[in-house]
Amino acid sequence: MVGYLASRFLQAVGVLWAAFTVSFGVLFLLPSDPVSMVAGSDNGTPVDAAAIEQLQARYGLDQPVWVQYWNALSSAVRGDFGISISTGRPVTEAIADALPSTLALASFALVLAVTFGTVVAFLATYTRVGWLRNVLFSLPPLGVAVPTFWVGLILLQLFSFRAKLFPAFGEGGIEHLLLPAITLALPTGAVIAQVLAVSLQTTARQPYIEAARAKGASRWRVQTRHALRLSSIPAFTIAGVIVGNLIAGSVVVETVFSRAGLGRLTQMSVMAQDIPVVLGIVVFGSVVFVIVNLVVDLFYPLIDPRIVAARGGTDARSGSGESVRSGPDPDSTIDKDPKVSTHV
Repeated sequence: MVGYLASRFLQAVGVLWAAFTVSFGVLFLLPSDPVSMVAGSDNGTPVDAAAIEQLQARYGLDQPVWVQYWNALSSAVRGDFGISISTGRPVTEAIADALPSTLALASFALVLAVTFGTVVAFLATYTRVGWLRNVLFSLPPLGVAVPTFWVGLILLQLFSFRAKLFPAFGEGGIEHLLLPAITLALPTGAVIAQVLAVSLQTTARQPYIEAARAKGASRWRVQTRHALRLSSIPAFTIAGVIVGNLIAGSVVVETVFSRAGLGRLTQMSVMAQDIPVVLGIVVFGSVVFVIVNLVVDLFYPLIDPRIVAARGGTDARSGSGESVRSGPDPDSTIDKDPKVSTHV
């Protein structure tokens, strides 16, 4: 376990470094100058050249690119992302102020997405009504294909401007959070439903499922007690992707619903080419991503004890190296309820 955690830690460091480096390179490839944008010279307003040079020296933008990169990277390792070029506030303070709103939105959206995805996948694989089954299986691709901003605008038009059931903009209680959370949860829940439905169909053909049915277990019991648990592993695996979708989707959702969160801060910082803020947000998102993936790896044995990481810290999901996953064990998967447990 120690070797496995060390390996995952090194991978996490590599992911953080790559995300920081790519973001830094992309921002410096942009043609405009962030100091000139803040000063207003990019908009045609004349600004004293000496003042611009002074601001560039203050933020270190007059130095060679590799020097700026090294200074930014060494400061980021210490948790210092510098000062925002557009606002003059510390980057960590700006992120901390915007984080609670985004955290509330993402948490609520995650609950809705998991609920929606699980219910759709379960009903699609459980029902025997042909037309209902087809409709349920068509919902996940539709949810992924529909643009997030379009869903948000439709919800605003129907439930805020016409029905006047929910406020259109602003921060507040659950009434301000429901429409943005639904907008953000729809594509994420569609991904969960699609992966879980395919996994349930595959699990239904496994031998231990047939054994459970032969012992007299009902379809409901087989679906809920035997198939659903192991079928959730692929959906659980994409938890990092889900978190990434929530963070990326918050940029659009918070802009549509005028919420002052991390997504709105990202959009404004990218438009202003505020390099320190953008780098801080990218690193924060990368940290969340690697932590979620590490937690997922550690929770695998709790979902299915048969998944065993061999010596050397092999990733059990990849099946590489000496990673071992034994075949279905009837004693560990077939219900021990005396009402259905009989000798076959």
